[in-house]
Amino acid sequence: MYYIYILLLSNKQIYTGFTDNLKRRINEHKSGKVKFTSQRLPIKLIHYEVYLLKKDAMRREKYLKTTEGKRFLKQQLKELFIKFNIGS
Repeated sequence: MYYIYILLLSNKQIYTGFTDNLKRRINEHKSGKVKFTSQRLPIKLIHYEVYLLKKDAMRREKYLKTTEGKRFLKQQLKELFIKFNIGS
């Protein structure tokens, strides 16, 4: 299984990632082992998607990092973005 995941960082920034082991990767983020997120703790997992094929997960991650993908994500998680005042 392959995962794309969305984290909410302490500065209300969104982080999109890809992994084949979601539990391990989230623990790496929370323990400060990931350079980009280590200065933005605590983090919160707010969304993830599961794929059987690595290529599908990688394609989805790439899309979600585009302007159109960010717009889609903002619409999909609209209530969450409002609650946490993300992307205003």
